[in-house]
Amino acid sequence: MDDTLYNQVFLKPRFQIDFDMNADFLLEKLKKNIDGNQRFKMKSIDNHIIVDVPEKENHYWSPQLQVEIEELTENRSKIKGLFGPKPQVWTLFMFIHFGVAISVLIFGVVIYSNWSLKKSTLFPIVMLVVLSLLWIVLYGIGTIGKSIGKKQMDELKEFTKQVLKNIK
Repeated sequence: MDDTLYNQVFLKPRFQIDFDMNADFLLEKLKKNIDGNQRFKMKSIDNHIIVDVPEKENHYWSPQLQVEIEELTENRSKIKGLFGPKPQVWTLFMFIHFGVAISVLIFGVVIYSNWSLKKSTLFPIVMLVVLSLLWIVLYGIGTIGKSIGKKQMDELKEFTKQVLKNIK
């Protein structure tokens, strides 16, 4: 896994690595290497593996690694990895962001309608300012959460590099 692909600006850093081995064999080898550790816990469903931090160190901002094995040919396969927050955290943040975005659109239409009808536009303008500030606060909360989980993300990344090195 190339460190240039692991840019801190990415919300959900990804990687892809091709292997010259059968997907089922690669999956079993990967499961054995991950399951053999004492540090991280693993869940496996079909050709997907989810690697989590230990329960005692787990907190709201803890990251996880989602790995998918994709068969390219009979003797070639690809590992796709995705580092990121737990799906519950990601879904909550996206839900709030979409709610704010829809509210911005609605208040934008209200501003235009009130302006066209020569009515007061003060309240919708205030709401647009409040929603903009809310968006900035959400960005700040996300950045703080990312920094809280950074140490665990780096540990997960190093663990993944070691596991992938053992497979090759």
